[in-house]
Amino acid sequence: MIRIVFVALAVLLSGLAAAEVADVYNFEDRAQEQRYQNLISELRCPKCQNQNIADSNAPISKDMRDVVYRMMKDGASNEEIVDSLVGRFGEFVRYKPEFESRTFLLWATPAIAVFGGLLVVAGVVIRSRRAGPDAPALSEEEKARVDKMLAAQKRDRPS
Repeated sequence: MIRIVFVALAVLLSGLAAAEVADVYNFEDRAQEQRYQNLISELRCPKCQNQNIADSNAPISKDMRDVVYRMMKDGASNEEIVDSLVGRFGEFVRYKPEFESRTFLLWATPAIAVFGGLLVVAGVVIRSRRAGPDAPALSEEEKARVDKMLAAQKRDRPS
């Protein structure tokens, strides 16, 4: 009986040990809190790859959230906050990188792919139209084989 009590107590205490403390920040009004939420949801965690700092549990994300909060309290604009984090962690922390000469290929790749696909389709259509009337006809031997196959197919098909 004592073992069962100790096991139950250990299970209960292990749940408390694994509990996570949520970030608690004090804001002056709802608009400032909404601004904070928008900022942290637009910034990517450098460690988690495809997770924003609002959803990430990585220590670097917590540090980034703290920086965002502190800079907001100091009166920094959204652009200043994002530029500060981009300066520290690189352009990767933005989900939507700005259009620059460095990011041209990133932004142009979808358009280039669509344009290339359209060129391929146009080439195939033009080539098939050119080859249509000039395509060689079946020889008599090939026609006989086709007729034989069709007849066999009709025979094997239940009515």
